[in-house]
Amino acid sequence: MEDAGLFIDALRGFPGVYSAYALKTIGLGGVVKLLKGSRSRRASFVSSVAYCEPGGEPEVFDGTVQGTISLAPRGSGGFGFDPIFLPSGGKKTFGELSIEEKCEVSHRSRALRKFAAWYSSRSPG
Repeated sequence: MEDAGLFIDALRGFPGVYSAYALKTIGLGGVVKLLKGSRSRRASFVSSVAYCEPGGEPEVFDGTVQGTISLAPRGSGGFGFDPIFLPSGGKKTFGELSIEEKCEVSHRSRALRKFAAWYSSRSPG
């Protein structure tokens, strides 16, 4: 199972676990508008991948990308908040990146890489 959220510092972590609801109700423009006049536009995308075998203990693997919220949506790629999230050190929003570029830096790919490394290191059986 995997879930992800956008956490904006100036909004005390909102939308966070309510990311899908916030996108559906206020949209990209609404989030950008909430930050109008804010000194900080810092944000992070966080993805958590959970795995549990029957009768076992759950394992959770997190992936995080730090960045900022752009002044306006840019790009039509990706989904969700991708057009307003600018990863640290980058010049393009997630919405402007190709799928290959996004997979190199995304929160999901980081979480899935951690899971894959853990899973492949387990003893068989």
